[in-house]
Amino acid sequence: MQVRLNGELKEIKEGLSIEELLNVLGFHARAVVVELNRSIVRFPQFGSTALKSGDEVEVVRIVGGGSFAE
Repeated sequence: MQVRLNGELKEIKEGLSIEELLNVLGFHARAVVVELNRSIVRFPQFGSTALKSGDEVEVVRIVGGGSFAE
């Protein structure tokens, strides 16, 4: 089935969960924010949220660090 992942069409296995998709992509689930069809999906729901054909998924990696100077 096809989903739109970060703006690009991607072929994925039928019934894949968000957690499984992140694993396939090599992302650590606690280090990303996931938006599904323009709604944020909370980390506890990653494993129970199955993707459907035509879904739009945005995965944003959280980056920390740096310093703040005035």
